[in-house]
Amino acid sequence: MTPALDEAATPRRGRSSPAGTSVEKAMRILEALAVEDGPHRLMDVAQRAAVSRSTAFRVLATLGHDGFAQNYGDGRYGIGSRLSGLGAQIVRVVSAGVGPALQELKDGARGNTVHLGVRVGDHAVYLHKVDSDKPYEMRSRVGNQFDLHCTAIGKAILAHLTPAEVEAVAASTGLPARTPATITDLAALHAELAAVRERGYSIDDEENEATVRCIGAVVFDRIGRPRGGVSVSTVTFTVERAELLGYVPQLQDTARRVADLI
Repeated sequence: MTPALDEAATPRRGRSSPAGTSVEKAMRILEALAVEDGPHRLMDVAQRAAVSRSTAFRVLATLGHDGFAQNYGDGRYGIGSRLSGLGAQIVRVVSAGVGPALQELKDGARGNTVHLGVRVGDHAVYLHKVDSDKPYEMRSRVGNQFDLHCTAIGKAILAHLTPAEVEAVAASTGLPARTPATITDLAALHAELAAVRERGYSIDDEENEATVRCIGAVVFDRIGRPRGGVSVSTVTFTVERAELLGYVPQLQDTARRVADLI
């Protein structure tokens, strides 16, 4: 990759600017390209990545040359073949490591759906899914992006961020209402996250999708920061809340095991 992605070719010392270093900008632009419903307009990529249009254009030219981005020739950009291949390879490697642990959780949770998600900026992305044995299927897909404030994995992550970090996510996303049960008030969200920390697991009680109830546990990285989470998802008309909560100990154990595998 061409080293000079930013306005200045000379590396800066000390703290980076609010907009970030050249590498940080490139990573944010890659994240913006990976948002669903692409390809995306240059203006939208720049806005999501919090960079100027000229910077986005310059970085995308470099990424396109190296196969990480694709220019569709009509002012829109998407992920390139090299990035797609890298993503597929990462998913295969991660799945090989965490698959058995998540399968055991699914079996222990009477065949209900299990997810592993990781934080990507102000959202999270499904990294692995073990489908239910039931005659219905969750709409989630590996690679799909989802909100933090209204999902079990998301709230497990938020509960272990600082209040300032939670407020930054809320300011960025706006805490959109996905169902009538979604928490959209920042004070109420802080209270919910305090409860999550106290009990050691999170609950999505039809907050992201009607008739779907989930429990989640945080997955920490090697320095104790919340990297992602594991969840068990059920349909409310087949699994009672009390039964779902009975899976919490195995869920928490699985989250600890997965932390050593991703």
